[in-house]
Amino acid sequence: MVKTFDRYASVVFLALGIAVFMYIQSIEVSTAGSSIGPKELPSLLAVILVMLSLVNLYQAMKSKTKAKEEKLEYKKFLITFISLILYALLLEPLGYVISTSLFLFIGFQNMEKGGYLKSALIAGAFAGSVYYLYVEIAQGVLPPMPF
Repeated sequence: MVKTFDRYASVVFLALGIAVFMYIQSIEVSTAGSSIGPKELPSLLAVILVMLSLVNLYQAMKSKTKAKEEKLEYKKFLITFISLILYALLLEPLGYVISTSLFLFIGFQNMEKGGYLKSALIAGAFAGSVYYLYVEIAQGVLPPMPF
């Protein structure tokens, strides 16, 4: 663990979580045919981000072990960052299930090479399950398949 980096990252994510939560409170409530409004999920995610940031900050502060130098993996970060941008751009045209499956597959392969079939099955099953639960059960709205 790189304690200094963890401290700074925790503070940045803590501030981001608080800012996002405050911004979400200013969103107009219009469900547009959905029983879940635009505030619920982002608010929950902002609270989770704040809580995890606080936990990470606490762990970094209380850690008494010497910080060992870890090699930062810029290539993996860039791949993840670019795939995240592409995910955001392709979400509407490809739909939630396809774009999320592709993003997760790239992420899995970026973390650990190999196991293409396993990665594809897990990514597809996760994206399909979340889509079904959110759209069919919770009556939310996500971008549909393009066909």
